[in-house]
Amino acid sequence: MTKQRIISTNHLSETLSELLHEIEHDRLFILTDEHTAKLCYPLIDKVAGGAHHITIPAGDDNKHINTLCHVWEELSSHSATRHSLLINVGGGMVTDLGGFAAATYKRGIHYINMPTTLLAMVDAAVGGKTGINLHSLKNEIGAFCPADAVVVCAAFLQTLDAANLASGFSEMIKHGLISTEEHWAQLMRFDLSNPNLEELQQLIMESIRTKEHIVEQDPTEQHIRKALNLGHTLGHAYETLLMRRETPCLHGYAVAWGLIGELYLSHIREGFPTDKLRQTLSYIKEVYGTPTFTCQDYDELFELMQHDKKNVANEIRFTLLGNIGDIRINRTASREEIFEMLDFVREG
Repeated sequence: MTKQRIISTNHLSETLSELLHEIEHDRLFILTDEHTAKLCYPLIDKVAGGAHHITIPAGDDNKHINTLCHVWEELSSHSATRHSLLINVGGGMVTDLGGFAAATYKRGIHYINMPTTLLAMVDAAVGGKTGINLHSLKNEIGAFCPADAVVVCAAFLQTLDAANLASGFSEMIKHGLISTEEHWAQLMRFDLSNPNLEELQQLIMESIRTKEHIVEQDPTEQHIRKALNLGHTLGHAYETLLMRRETPCLHGYAVAWGLIGELYLSHIREGFPTDKLRQTLSYIKEVYGTPTFTCQDYDELFELMQHDKKNVANEIRFTLLGNIGDIRINRTASREEIFEMLDFVREG
């Protein structure tokens, strides 16, 4: 899998104009959702003149086959060829679905990701994963297909509310935990209630470098790339539980609570240090609060964790840590330990 080109910029129009000259294409398409069409598309409208604009409904509950078919049909009806270019302007739902549309239309066309949320900048838009949900299972259908370029511009983050900013920051906390103590400590000091966008852009690029370094070693998630799943075995299960109940939460909040649980498992199974567990727990609880599941939900959460794509032979597999940066993949836990982990998340 080819390495993605990641571009950090404060000059969005100039950067996009240069890319449009560099990437040969016969037709240009822009994909947004209803929100980014209003808030973000105007920032590139002058440069992307003449493009066919495709707008899809916002929200992860629209990341399904029907929306994907609509994008394919728009490409087809407006004469997209194998030499066309699609620009995905939006959060992770847009970059995931748009990337999958580009990967599959005529067996693959060029595409650029322009993530507009913090979560998409540090997670969904980089690393080459694309996909859609199947029923209530997240990212069940997809392909590895890196974008020609990913454009990271913190100016987009001014369109975000505090909750969506926090949602993206949880993935950055994960990157800190799997990289270095210095990076983790910088994140623990960052004031999300009054964010400095210049400092945040630097932290974003550090997060992206962490993810890129891991993806380069294991592009198709056979070994060390599983480190990026820290917090996600529990996080995805909780997120799916809430989707089933039609009371969804933001992805990053589920990941934050997943990090608490899987750091607790790391502590009891791998000796992760108590002080770092407590400091991370304190930061997450201050920013993200406490999840709403009860002990009555444990069986369903356990069942959902059994659907995780990392599992082998019906064993639930976790990514755990011996310390910051000391990654332990393919770790298992008993049902009793998992229920104890859920107790800790609720009460810790």
